[in-house]
Amino acid sequence: MNKIERITAVLAGRQPDRPPLSFWYHFPPEAAAGPKAVEAHLRHVETYDLDFLKLMNDNRYPRQALPDGVVADVRDLDRLSVLGGTEDSFGQQLDLIRALARHTTGHIRMATTIFNSWTTLRQMTVPESGIHGPPTVDAAAVDPQEAAMTRLLHEAPDALSHALEVVAQSLAHFARQCLTAGADGIFLSVRDDWVDSPAHGPGNYDRLVQPGDLAILAAVQDGTFNMLHVCGRPLDFRRFAGYPVHVINWADRYAGPSIAEVASWAKPTLCGGLDNLNTMVTGSPDDCAQQVADALRQAAGRPLIVAPGCTYDPARVPAANLHAIHQAVETA
Repeated sequence: MNKIERITAVLAGRQPDRPPLSFWYHFPPEAAAGPKAVEAHLRHVETYDLDFLKLMNDNRYPRQALPDGVVADVRDLDRLSVLGGTEDSFGQQLDLIRALARHTTGHIRMATTIFNSWTTLRQMTVPESGIHGPPTVDAAAVDPQEAAMTRLLHEAPDALSHALEVVAQSLAHFARQCLTAGADGIFLSVRDDWVDSPAHGPGNYDRLVQPGDLAILAAVQDGTFNMLHVCGRPLDFRRFAGYPVHVINWADRYAGPSIAEVASWAKPTLCGGLDNLNTMVTGSPDDCAQQVADALRQAAGRPLIVAPGCTYDPARVPAANLHAIHQAVETA
């Protein structure tokens, strides 16, 4: 099977010739857009013979409406308006998709990353650094972004709700443009433990965020490879497993639930099995290979896309571990 046939088989619930594999990381800031970004993505796929390309998106949401480029208070929420999906950094990402599509179309599926409305607005409460890495799993960790979102939710709930709607509509327009540019689908990143945290109280995700998630997915319903990435420690995995996507990816190793817990009922194709924060970092090549075998055992005959639960740090993960993972799926 080729890469497209392998993924197509798994999406249809059939066992391919071997489990498909992919993993991803944030490239340096100079490779966020333009020719260097194209080269970085293609070199990564070729080096590890990956079965799909998860296109990174470090060309974050346009901030031209914000005088200081940051959502500092409620007045900044009111400055946001619905975007058409091609402005500024949106356009940079679309250019990257078009350039990569010239190399990938007909050879490998490509899903481009989109962060949902809460995560996007949360990112906008601090200056854009251009440096990105694996997320912090502990939702209770105090950081400037969390403090800002908590303040906005408590002081201006209506304004925050409206801003989230505006951002979600803009992201829906952008998502549609991504398909037009050549992506096979989107990789929508969601996280509920940031929203329904003890400081915020329950019920906010369903009320404030989920409608925007579904609007983004509705905009790409014609996509053939829409993936949902459940970041952090999911509070309600069943909610996300009901989203209209082809694939669901999450940190089954350190955040849960395990693959074994969901293999019998979750409808989307399962994508996981690798621990990007621990085994891939500190384990041996044999440890990584054993983790692949264990993930396939947990799937209990259900087709599985082998992948990490989130991005990994290339400065800490040995290349030998990545090659061992590939060898493990080849011999599975």
